[in-house]
Amino acid sequence: MSRDHPQPAGRPTSGGATGAPGADAGSPFLELLARDASAEAFEQPVLRARAEGQPAERIAALENAKLLALRVRAELEGRRRREAELSALFETAHDLAGLRDVDAVLQAIVQRARSLLGTDIAYLSLNDPERGDTHVRVTEGSISARFQQLRLGMGEGLGGLVAQTARPYVTDDYFKDARFQHTHAIDAGVREEGLVAILGVPLMLGPHVIGVLFAADRRARVFEREQIALLGSFAALAATAIDTANLLAETRSALAGLERANEIIRDRSAVIERASEVHDRLAELVLRGGGVYDVAAAVSEVLDGTVEFTEAGAAPAEALEASRAEGHAVRHGDDWIAAVAAGGELLGALVLRGHPRFDPVDQRTLERAAMVTSLLLLARRSAAEAEQRVRGELLDDLLDARDRDPRLLRERAARLHADLDATHVVLAARLHGPAADADEEAAARRRLWSAASHLAATRQGLAAARDGGTVLLLPLTAGDTATDVARRTARHLGTAVHQPVTVGASAPVTDLAACPDAVAAGYREGRRCLEALHLLGRDGDGAAAEDFGFLGLLLAGERDVGGFVERTIGPVVTYDRRRGTELLQTLDAYFDSGMSPARTKDALHVHVNTVAQRLERVGRLLGEDWQTPARALEIQLALRLHRLAAPERC
Repeated sequence: MSRDHPQPAGRPTSGGATGAPGADAGSPFLELLARDASAEAFEQPVLRARAEGQPAERIAALENAKLLALRVRAELEGRRRREAELSALFETAHDLAGLRDVDAVLQAIVQRARSLLGTDIAYLSLNDPERGDTHVRVTEGSISARFQQLRLGMGEGLGGLVAQTARPYVTDDYFKDARFQHTHAIDAGVREEGLVAILGVPLMLGPHVIGVLFAADRRARVFEREQIALLGSFAALAATAIDTANLLAETRSALAGLERANEIIRDRSAVIERASEVHDRLAELVLRGGGVYDVAAAVSEVLDGTVEFTEAGAAPAEALEASRAEGHAVRHGDDWIAAVAAGGELLGALVLRGHPRFDPVDQRTLERAAMVTSLLLLARRSAAEAEQRVRGELLDDLLDARDRDPRLLRERAARLHADLDATHVVLAARLHGPAADADEEAAARRRLWSAASHLAATRQGLAAARDGGTVLLLPLTAGDTATDVARRTARHLGTAVHQPVTVGASAPVTDLAACPDAVAAGYREGRRCLEALHLLGRDGDGAAAEDFGFLGLLLAGERDVGGFVERTIGPVVTYDRRRGTELLQTLDAYFDSGMSPARTKDALHVHVNTVAQRLERVGRLLGEDWQTPARALEIQLALRLHRLAAPERC
């Protein structure tokens, strides 16, 4: 990876002082991105501009462009890292297809784990059932001979804790951690190696722990969840390599003791060739960008049966749980079920239909196909989450950053297959169902954001989480109205999250890149419509400002609604607030009762004289003509708007 240095002072740059202060501010950073420059190099255009005494506007534009470029650089580095991780996993899986030397495969796994996690050392220990202890089998980066020859009693050290619980464990400071049993031999080896932070994940064969894969640093370090999951994937591959080696050893031992050696060898060779064929086909599918259904189709051909991928909820629960716990395909009637899982999370299942009898090697083929399927699903999920974040960031910029370059906004939208020059509708969506507690409410909001992001991706729109709900920017197709989009979105999101979702829509907005204020104004309009729906008891429905008649015109336009309310009933609002009276409530009841004081006193449960006194006070505050038809209509409308605006002020 190249690292750029500042250009000489006399060399012209695209970020010079000529032209408008903000013109071409991003050009030097685009060049740095193209050259894959270091993060430090991105400071140079700004420093150079300051040194040259360029205008403050130019420097501010360069600062903004620098921040955006650094964000893009970080995203690119993250994607390269994820690609490297998946590539290493796929390369290791491909090594297993042509397994010849288990030690070589384990050494490659340890090397790749150390490289991708960026640790000082990685090592793997295996249990020795005959001696009743465990020993370090493979190391990478170790400098201590004592550590490389270390043998541990069962249950001792961090590895013993991992083996006992069959769960990953991490310690930021090994010698200060009291969760596991320290021994002199282990501590001496760890101290000689100079290790501080250690992460260990179990090597599982079914429900049994056969060893532990470690990654460690000689300094304090916090291992992230993604790194723990990655090391767990390598541990699964290491266990598969050991399992495959054991199967081959068992096969050779069986062949040596059987009279029909030649026949068994031929049979086994055919089966292994078929397994190798499916491994090669799966590797080719992965490299070609195939999906889970392509994997199922390939395995169907090899196993001469029908293999289907199903969601976790559609598979037989008991068989699926047994397969996940044992790590093997299990029989269910005439079918075989192989759980597709990652890190303890059930992602689905591969189901082989109508094969009551199953060859063990074919069973392994189905199980390995399930493992490849889980890797594909995780890769797809990572890509989807990255796209969701990018879509959310673009919408956030449209809502918050008014000074974005329209050309850059259009380019970012085009990469997401969105067209900012098309007519759009801004929608505010919020859950209105009951939540048992804060955790459940947060989970429901995440489901809403995920469903909205998926809808936006399929409709070439954008979505972001905001104000306790979700905001969407969706294109308006020919023949559709804002109301149609709002109602359809409310139904779609409600079905996806299994509870009512209320959606308020703006009027159609255009020229989003050139006029980003239109998106923010549309969002405010959508939120007002959402609150109006809630006040009207229409939770779970969708509507636009045009659906509220004259009230909708006030909500949707650029009118001074707050000023109208203040001019019309402001003295009464102020009087109630300062003195704790109930003149507004009396006015509402008076108009609801057909302007009849007698019916008003019944509605308020007060004496008719009290009603008369309050109405007299209203007359003094609003003027003697407040009950004329024209004034009465304005006062009723102001009262309605005041109620609608109340939740927004809370």
